[in-house]
Amino acid sequence: MVWRILKLVACIGGVSLLLSASAETSRIYAEKTSITPPPTQFSIEQLQEKASAITVKILSTEFLGSGILLNTQNSVYTVLTNAHVLRADNPPYHIQTPDGHIYQADIQKNVNFHGYDLAILQFTSLKKAYSVAALGASPKVGEEVFVAGFTVEEKPQEIKFLLTRGKVSLVLEKPLEEGYQVGYTNRLEKGMSGGALLNKRGEVVGVNGMHAYPVWDVPSVFVDGSQAQENLHQQIISLSWAVPIDQVMQMIGKFQKSKMSNVETFHEMSLLEIGG
Repeated sequence: MVWRILKLVACIGGVSLLLSASAETSRIYAEKTSITPPPTQFSIEQLQEKASAITVKILSTEFLGSGILLNTQNSVYTVLTNAHVLRADNPPYHIQTPDGHIYQADIQKNVNFHGYDLAILQFTSLKKAYSVAALGASPKVGEEVFVAGFTVEEKPQEIKFLLTRGKVSLVLEKPLEEGYQVGYTNRLEKGMSGGALLNKRGEVVGVNGMHAYPVWDVPSVFVDGSQAQENLHQQIISLSWAVPIDQVMQMIGKFQKSKMSNVETFHEMSLLEIGG
């Protein structure tokens, strides 16, 4: 009888240990597969601060428009803007950074933007470091977005940084001429062209460039040469427009791959020459 009791106790003890080990395993597994919290969404004040840190003025003989500090490498900063901003005046171009410093900028003509309203400038800053943009996914209809850029106040005559709030109202199946594809309700003022379209996480999701209600009501033409139907045309002219960032980076990425391929080819040819 005593032997049976001891055996029962041993079995119960074994089950307890098994349950204990199982619980511990479950706890560790849960910790390893815990859900990552969603990315931080900034307040308006935080977005204003983040946007102003990556937005620059583009200058020639006068203020031309806005630009985005896209990236930096070895003290060389790349600025993304609209091609029509640079067409407003002749080089040399200059970049005025958020701290007020002015740098001479070189236009990069090697990137093929396939007629999209985009351009790249580069400048060198050895002593100062600047924030660069974080990139997000191109936005969807209904998503809240923010437009950043500089605009000229007429009274008094002053260039001011502006951040406007709105939402994406239309994303076209195919882009308009010059690459515009994301339409939004934000007010886009003169001078804000080339500035960033941002999401609530402060990520750049597009490049501003086309105002609502243009002076000349011309037909809305797509990149393939076709025209929008009248009802769609009326929607298009009622919105501000941006080139989606994924299209921008795809074209820049092709240039970078081509550039790297050329470097590798040059290196291989040099080795052959040395070997010969």
